[in-house]
Amino acid sequence: MAWYSDGGWSFRPYVSVAEKKARAAKAIARVAKKRGRAAEPVVIQRRGRGIATSFWGKAWCENLERYMDLANRLPRGRTYVRNGAVVDLAITRGKVEAFVAGSELYMVKVHIAKMKRRRWRRVVTRCTGRIGSLVGLLRGEVSAEVLAVLADTKEGLFPEPREITMECSCPDWAGMCKHVAAVLYGVGARLDARPELFFTLRQVDQTELLSSATSGAILRSGVAAGKRIGAEKLAEVFGIEIEAEPPAPTSARQQRRTRPDPPGKRAGTRSRTAGTGRREPAATSRHRGVSRTVKWRPQPHR
Repeated sequence: MAWYSDGGWSFRPYVSVAEKKARAAKAIARVAKKRGRAAEPVVIQRRGRGIATSFWGKAWCENLERYMDLANRLPRGRTYVRNGAVVDLAITRGKVEAFVAGSELYMVKVHIAKMKRRRWRRVVTRCTGRIGSLVGLLRGEVSAEVLAVLADTKEGLFPEPREITMECSCPDWAGMCKHVAAVLYGVGARLDARPELFFTLRQVDQTELLSSATSGAILRSGVAAGKRIGAEKLAEVFGIEIEAEPPAPTSARQQRRTRPDPPGKRAGTRSRTAGTGRREPAATSRHRGVSRTVKWRPQPHR
């Protein structure tokens, strides 16, 4: 990067990779002292062009590279992150804070807009019943259709450039300097080890994808919400054997109510106006605890 000194514009002197790594090691100690905690540097051991290997890490990096206004500044950041320049990186809700070791120690902040609720609900709906477990989701071990939904350019989970704001303490006037680019690639590498941080960054609850899958499975099994589920249906759904519950014991008062009527006693009462040709009201009788309705017929006049 060009810089200005008393002699005019010039370029900073070349710094070897070994010297950059030595500076990074010293910067880690400085960050730990400044933060009051151990630094969390981004370390990439493997060789090759790719920064990440997991679904979430690779999808994050590919999402950045698909936008031309970001892609032209990313290559220099890729070199920085490979050389260990990102000496500390912390991901919280909607925000990434990092320290990058360059000619000095620069602080980088990247803000990611919260995912809109309507868009998130569409993703949940499209994934209903297709995700088996949280572990499988975080590992990216889901069907190709679900992966396509999650990584969809317009309707997926990954942010667009207009949802990303970034700042760096370096003197570079570019919207995305190499230090910011290194941090963005560092996020992809961090997601390899801790994919759950992606949902923290996007401020959504990944368990909603699991709860929708569970409800979809229950509905497909024929069990409607809000209704009592019989023992046979529970055994069929969950593959277990359920013993029948013994009948509840009855109290002495209930037993007296269910005793049969003594001989000679008629069930119910009969109206004295029978035989007048008018239909009598129905009488209710209780016998052995069962309620029933008895209709009386008028007797012929003698």
